[in-house]
Amino acid sequence: MLTSQDILTIREQFPILNTTINGKPLIYLDNAATSQTPDCVVDAISYMYRNLKANVHRGVHSLSQQATDRQELTREMVREYINAASTEEIVFTRGTTEAINLVASSFGGAFSHGDEIIITAMEHHANIVPWQLIQRNKRIHLRVVPINDKGEVDIQAYEDLFTENTRFVAISHVSNVLGTVNPVKEMIHIAHKHGIPVLVDGAQAVSYMKVDVQDLKADFYAFSAHKMYGPTGVGVLYGKKKFLEQMPPYQGGGEMIGTVSFEKTTFARLPYKFEAGTPDFVGIAAFAEAIRFINNIGIENIAAHEDALMKAATEGLMKIPGMKIYGTSPDKSAVISFLVNNINSYDMGTILDKLGIAVRTGHHCAEPLMHRLGVEGTVRASFGVYNTMEEVDAFIAAVERTAKMFG
Repeated sequence: MLTSQDILTIREQFPILNTTINGKPLIYLDNAATSQTPDCVVDAISYMYRNLKANVHRGVHSLSQQATDRQELTREMVREYINAASTEEIVFTRGTTEAINLVASSFGGAFSHGDEIIITAMEHHANIVPWQLIQRNKRIHLRVVPINDKGEVDIQAYEDLFTENTRFVAISHVSNVLGTVNPVKEMIHIAHKHGIPVLVDGAQAVSYMKVDVQDLKADFYAFSAHKMYGPTGVGVLYGKKKFLEQMPPYQGGGEMIGTVSFEKTTFARLPYKFEAGTPDFVGIAAFAEAIRFINNIGIENIAAHEDALMKAATEGLMKIPGMKIYGTSPDKSAVISFLVNNINSYDMGTILDKLGIAVRTGHHCAEPLMHRLGVEGTVRASFGVYNTMEEVDAFIAAVERTAKMFG
């Protein structure tokens, strides 16, 4: 468990936490949208631009070789972080959204009229819309796993959705709204009994819990660096080699080719077949520092600290008259979505901002889930490793104050 001194030491690495908003000390509780970035990552970005800005995999000169080495070192660190079998299974993308779109466009290209894809009622738009784009072109069908009032998937209903037409499953590891940690290992096992591959949206999981793709037996796993204290514009698609080898390229251009003529093009080996064009090699190199940052603290320590914050915040919020928390599964991450009486989420968020507290409001890119919950949107507070119990207390007091303002 991290001590108060540990947290203070960690906070010193995030200068933004010393800023003020509307004359109040910033309390940043929007980590599910994007986490803040420590100095080590910012320094790595600066170093690359100042000293090693040369395109990767394209030159024999020293700068290109060194930049390439840094990118491939990050690939190995990602492989180790999620325990993939090979770096061939680690594809760099611009984020979780592009990773899912890659699978939908490439793997989904083999889907036919009448095929079915299973998703859950709690999915982010990034794990709904790409499949609907295929649905529009190929007239496939989405089958949606219902959730209970605690925000948990109905496992029996999930298993009952499999038919002879099922071709794919796409599910979130952790809900960005409810905080629910889904039983993805069990869900993957059920899918595999039916011979169906599974993609897991891990955007909310990788900075909170240990992810082992081989233990999960995930076929695809997608996540982003910017939710892992890393740079924006960098993401990862893990894919089992047997599937990536079968899939056609997602985009065409430089880097992903073997040979090109006007008559025929051959493609590069994995994972470069899916990395067309110049990658964000600066961000990818800096991503390595974010992984080191997490590893140095320990993912278990991060989870324990965030859990303590979430539980303290939940207990405090529930003492406020009219409080409703959405997502009450005992197995959840450090995310709290709530409403107080009939106060609009935007109004609550605006007042909290005046008090220096950054939360997220609205539908959180999960409109179908909002419909299931019977609301237009919620206020969402999400915690990171640098948040403190003092900030939790200030947050609770601010919500209570705001509730009283609205009567």
